[in-house]
Amino acid sequence: MFYREAGDFKTSYTDDSQTFPIKFDRWRYYAVLAVAFGVIPFIIDDYWANAVLVPFLIYAIAAIGLNILTGYCGQVSLGTGGFMAVGAYACYKLMTGFPEISIVFHVIGAGFITAGVGALFGLPSLRIKGFYLAVATLAAQFFLVWLFNKVPWFYNNSASGQISAPERTVFGIAVTGPNTEAWAKYLICLCFVVVLAWVARNLTRGTIGRSWMAIRDMDIAAEIIGVNPLKAKLTAFAVSSFFIGVAGALFFSVYLGAVEVGEVFGIQKSFLILFMVIIGGLGSIFGSFAGAAFMVLMPVLLKNVLVGQLGWPTDLAAHLDFMIVGALIVIFLIAEPHGLAQLWRLAKEKLRLWPFPH
Repeated sequence: MFYREAGDFKTSYTDDSQTFPIKFDRWRYYAVLAVAFGVIPFIIDDYWANAVLVPFLIYAIAAIGLNILTGYCGQVSLGTGGFMAVGAYACYKLMTGFPEISIVFHVIGAGFITAGVGALFGLPSLRIKGFYLAVATLAAQFFLVWLFNKVPWFYNNSASGQISAPERTVFGIAVTGPNTEAWAKYLICLCFVVVLAWVARNLTRGTIGRSWMAIRDMDIAAEIIGVNPLKAKLTAFAVSSFFIGVAGALFFSVYLGAVEVGEVFGIQKSFLILFMVIIGGLGSIFGSFAGAAFMVLMPVLLKNVLVGQLGWPTDLAAHLDFMIVGALIVIFLIAEPHGLAQLWRLAKEKLRLWPFPH
């Protein structure tokens, strides 16, 4: 009964076209940011940081990146794990090669390097699409993992083949390395998420985003009305890969600290982020957050309830997790292709009209 638009007047086109035109949505957004920045850092511990919040924030960035490519531009990709590996290894080479530069610029630089690699592997999208493009990006996934495994330069000739993040600080506070506090990991990931989500939201609402959606809906008609398919598809691959590269850099440097490409950035990672986008909702920034939250929280919930409370075997709980995810993907693809984001939109519409019938 408090979700109303009565009295919420708009006096300019700018006010009417803002991201949250309803005042209640704006205040809810501000409240979430206030809690995220002003409350959680003071109560977070290592378990919540490493098991829930930090992986959720990093996966949300990767899901937004894949959603830009698949949800907004309609280009299917199965190479997300490989592009995350590019971001991780680029960040590692920048951290070891330029130790005097801030880790923030290393992560951003890794994103730009991944954007260039993503645009290169996006070139086949100019000739192929659908299943064939998915196979081409799958080939990129396997090629990138093979490359990082076989060329010792990428891991500085380490005998183990692993890359380890050296300690780096932001404003004198360690954000990478073994001495990093949980709240520091959380805050640097949160800052990247807020900025990148804002950038993605504005890109998808602007001219570039509209050209992406025109290509997604009907590429031939889009080209007829003046949309350049070369520019639209390659910018989608580049922007998407930038987001995924930043996620890979944070996943390596802030979250894990040490990775081996085959174990961490394999094909399973690509499917995991694709499932986030499908369950959360294609073509929705909020859906990327919802899908990432669902895929991160559900295994933790099952482990705590089934294993911790009911005493189930750990492998049985893990298999149940796979079964639930598979069933939900089938259900969403059939019953609600736009995922959790569409369910949230329908719930808001009902709240706006309540108590009147919908």
